[in-house]
Amino acid sequence: MIRFSVFFLLVVLSSQTQMLRGAVQTKMVEYRDGDVVLEGMVAWNDEVKNAPGVLIVHQWMGRTDYEEGRARQLAEQGYVAFALDIYGKGVRPANTAEAGKLAGSYKKDRGLYRKRLALGLEQLRAQAMVDSKQIAAIGYCFGGTGVLELARSGADIKGAVSFHGGLDSLKPEEAKNIKAKLLICHGADDPFVPVKDIEAMKKEFTDADVDWQMIYYSEAVHSFTQPMAGNDNSKGAAYQEKADKRSWKAMNTFFNEIFLGS
Repeated sequence: MIRFSVFFLLVVLSSQTQMLRGAVQTKMVEYRDGDVVLEGMVAWNDEVKNAPGVLIVHQWMGRTDYEEGRARQLAEQGYVAFALDIYGKGVRPANTAEAGKLAGSYKKDRGLYRKRLALGLEQLRAQAMVDSKQIAAIGYCFGGTGVLELARSGADIKGAVSFHGGLDSLKPEEAKNIKAKLLICHGADDPFVPVKDIEAMKKEFTDADVDWQMIYYSEAVHSFTQPMAGNDNSKGAAYQEKADKRSWKAMNTFFNEIFLGS
């Protein structure tokens, strides 16, 4: 473990200025929830072994090129990343109206949502190049809600990062199950997350003695990490490059803490 930690520290430090020399590899992984076929993508750098794993939970349009791109970014930094599938293989909303209905069905049935999250986590742990004791989860919008639900379920993960995610909880008392450290990256002008949800989340986590932190990004609205959201803040969801880069850097600092204790 000591040898691994020193190696991974060098990987992390080098990734701040340049990517690893090894090639990023990817593969599609089919798995099942009963009769439902799910399909995720794993990405890793062929220079690393026994590396920390990062689970990626998609936004409301499902697993797309966006999540796969994030998985490759993480692989370039020395992590093994798995972009899971909540909806099912080939099940993708055609538009935002369909996405709202589909994502909403999982937010109403959080038992099913957590089951699909746990199945994705199992797939990440099963990858031969992953250190199964060094796992984190990140998620965007719908997926940001998801990683907090995964943490509330008591999942054995080191940390979870929510990017512009929903912050409400149907059962706040379940925060007592949280083992992970939490980082919430939030747009200061996000109109889709009510102030009451933010205050309730703070109370929920504080009452349960959860190790959490929250960063607000000025002039950022919902979806600030996603270029496909456009750049019109008046719509309530828009990309902001500054907040995107700052939140990714904050995530990496958080990972250094949870994986290396630094």
